[in-house]
Amino acid sequence: MEKKFLEEALIEAEKASKLGEVPVGAVLVKDGQIIARAFNRKELFNDCTAHAEVLAIKEASQKLKNWRLNDCEMYVTLEPCPMCASVIAASRIKRIYIGTFDPIMGACGSVINLLQNDYLNYNIDVKWMYSENCSSIITNFFRKIR
Repeated sequence: MEKKFLEEALIEAEKASKLGEVPVGAVLVKDGQIIARAFNRKELFNDCTAHAEVLAIKEASQKLKNWRLNDCEMYVTLEPCPMCASVIAASRIKRIYIGTFDPIMGACGSVINLLQNDYLNYNIDVKWMYSENCSSIITNFFRKIR
């Protein structure tokens, strides 16, 4: 089941790539159903906060009419950055599944860990689901633009 949801996040990442956005996709799941999906739209919206994770959280919060997403799980193609990890923690998502790590900005364990941090009182369940497809979409994107 988890793999299916990560594949849905990858579909979102592909949408971002086609628009020239950094190809990151996220889906939020509650009770085994996708309740929100998003991809990066920083360039499209001219908004540095328009990351897939933040947009998906906003959509889910509006749909559920609650900012607390305690019973939700997030699937994301790339390890969240510090901003996104903070929003994930603040929204109280119970679990996050990550497709590949980010060795530059990763905030879920590869560079820093904001989601499992006693000083910040956060302990979100982090599941690494290394996916070659999640890794290659981001690597190929940056190869093309550099």
